[in-house]
Amino acid sequence: MDKIKAKDYRAHAHTEIGALPTYEDFGLSEKALKKKLEHLRKRLGKFQDKLYAHDKYAVLVCIQGMDTAGKDSLIREVFKDFNARGVVVHSFKVPTDLERSHDYLWRHYIALPERGKFGVFNRTHYENVLVTRVHPEYILGECLPGIHEVSDMDQAFWDKRFAQINAFEKSLAENGTIIFKFFLNISKEEQRQRLLRRLDKREKNWKFSPGDLKERELWDQYQACYQEAIQKTTFVHAPWYVIPSDSKPAARYLLTSILYEQLTRYTDVQEPELSDEIKAHLHEYRAQLQAERDTTPKS
Repeated sequence: MDKIKAKDYRAHAHTEIGALPTYEDFGLSEKALKKKLEHLRKRLGKFQDKLYAHDKYAVLVCIQGMDTAGKDSLIREVFKDFNARGVVVHSFKVPTDLERSHDYLWRHYIALPERGKFGVFNRTHYENVLVTRVHPEYILGECLPGIHEVSDMDQAFWDKRFAQINAFEKSLAENGTIIFKFFLNISKEEQRQRLLRRLDKREKNWKFSPGDLKERELWDQYQACYQEAIQKTTFVHAPWYVIPSDSKPAARYLLTSILYEQLTRYTDVQEPELSDEIKAHLHEYRAQLQAERDTTPKS
């Protein structure tokens, strides 16, 4: 297989997600894809160790996709070899009363990763221009000035939200947060099959809700909203990547490959050097510790 190149999956201002493939296997079996993922995620985990020691950058990984796109399992598999202290995952669900009493970006802002860590957003601040775009009545619960009914939310309203999100991400990038945004692109047929598996497999029944079928009827609306959001918010400092996701093993491997390729370009991320003073006395510190072992009473 040819080497995966992140630029081949990066979205641009004219990306049409309906024209992009939803399936890719790179000519490899599922077993081979899993082995490649295992190897690569260990290397990514080692990079995170250096990132933590370097303490200059944070990494924000935003993952979006239609229901059943595989967000949860992807996060579990990609970050499995990270030090637990180095990655924090946030799953954003329906806003609480406290969250609705603030602006819509507040709950995302307070969940941002600190320097040296990865933050993973499972569903993200983009829900505020996706699910609320398809269901604008949800916005009314935010009690915004000048917004009294659904008809008050015209294109200018949504364009303002895109501008606010762009400003939010630009500020993060300028202050040391490396941003990745991934759209897990599945076909409508693949979603149908995955919903059927939720019904057919007892251990997956709990994932199913009749509401899944109602949302599925809005597939075209969601696709149009995703496309506009991606087109209007993909930039060099905060790029979107469209990941073919009908094959879960391939999607996990591809996303990990993009992360590793792009992050290892930050060649300044290295473990800090010891000071000259400490280096000059390393032999003394070693001798002190050795002496403690030699004098420890035997039990």
